Amino acid sequence: MAVFQNLSEKINHVFSKLSNRGALTELEIKQAMREVRVALLEADVNFGVAKDFISKVTELAMGEKILKSLTPGQQVIKIVNEQLCQLMGSTQSKLAVAPQLPTVILMCGLQGAGKTTMCGKLALYLKKQGKKVLLVAGDIYRPAAINQLEIVSKKAEAGFFQMGQINPTRIATSAIEYAKKNGFDTVIVDTAGRLHINQELMDEIKDIKKNVNVTETLLVVDSMTGQDAVNVAKAFDEAMDITGVIMTKLDGDTRGGATLSIKAVTGKPIKFCGVGEKMDDLEPFHPDRMANRILGMGDVLTLIEKAQANIDQEEAVKMAKKIKDASFDLNDFLSQYEQVSKMGNINDLVGMIPGANKLKLSENAIDEKQLARNRSIILSMTKEERTNPKILNYSRRKRIAEGSGTSVQDVNKLIKQFEQSKEMMKRFGKSKRLPF
Repeated sequence: MAVFQNLSEKINHVFSKLSNRGALTELEIKQAMREVRVALLEADVNFGVAKDFISKVTELAMGEKILKSLTPGQQVIKIVNEQLCQLMGSTQSKLAVAPQLPTVILMCGLQGAGKTTMCGKLALYLKKQGKKVLLVAGDIYRPAAINQLEIVSKKAEAGFFQMGQINPTRIATSAIEYAKKNGFDTVIVDTAGRLHINQELMDEIKDIKKNVNVTETLLVVDSMTGQDAVNVAKAFDEAMDITGVIMTKLDGDTRGGATLSIKAVTGKPIKFCGVGEKMDDLEPFHPDRMANRILGMGDVLTLIEKAQANIDQEEAVKMAKKIKDASFDLNDFLSQYEQVSKMGNINDLVGMIPGANKLKLSENAIDEKQLARNRSIILSMTKEERTNPKILNYSRRKRIAEGSGTSVQDVNKLIKQFEQSKEMMKRFGKSKRLPF
């Protein structure tokens, strides 16, 4: 995850020095913790949070059992992992479900945080969980917000309710009645945002909460705003007692300090994080998995979940047969591109593999644009060429390059990659164990 790349690199650099030593002194631990503290502050972690974190870790790492253990470096890393996890909330905080349906989720936040889009993403996520979701247009100040919510509701295949630019509380109460009559078990209310925190915004949301039995009050914050996001979360929580936070743009080039600070400052958990622009780019927030990613330990569970959600099991079975039969062709190569692309950014997926950080991959080690070019090249081939790449002579390759807007060198490179993959598949086919 790009958001923690710099922090992860710096912390892992510190721990690589500890792990290479057979014994540690108190002085060495203190020096390492000073470096970690600097890394946290550079990542825009709240000063008080960073100070308390280092204090706890140092105290635990100074224990006699740690200093005299056979692997003190590993023990210190384990302590940091546990404390990072605790800092972000220890365990996943799931959405509450109302004892009497519908469950009402009130979405709030400042303008520009991505709140309206997040309403659609959350609706799609809940729909996949078997919920019947109604999106409610409660932002009466921006006519474009009502239109935007209607568009995202269609993308999420969720219900949509609006009453124009009238009192937001009346819209919310009417929406609940509509939901009950039409069998919606979950209602997501999009409220108005402002360019900054003001009393009018707070009073409006408080009035909705006073008249509607709200199950969850979720604050949407932009992780790109750093400590401003923490200040916004604190202000909203003090004014209306939020139940959780959704962090947006965690796929962006941001230092990540807000993600590490919000729970400690507000006491309220991060429940979801937005990791891309697509409608399904929303992940439940797992503190333990995030701590593992920061420490370069990977995130195998999220990788497996993404694979299960996006990879067609029938296709996987067919692929296994093709590997055994050594009948893997460019159609299958294209299919693999399509399946993996559904799972998200390739570099983020690689980052979930334990130890991937040690490969010292550059930020764009796997070129997404090159993958798109490869896809265009394959789609520019005839059915016969995809099935039997051996017939791809120079004239055919030149035609394919022109048709895909690439060069003959790009086509040659793809064919070479395919041949190498096919050779690898043959080896798997001859062995008793398949790669999946």
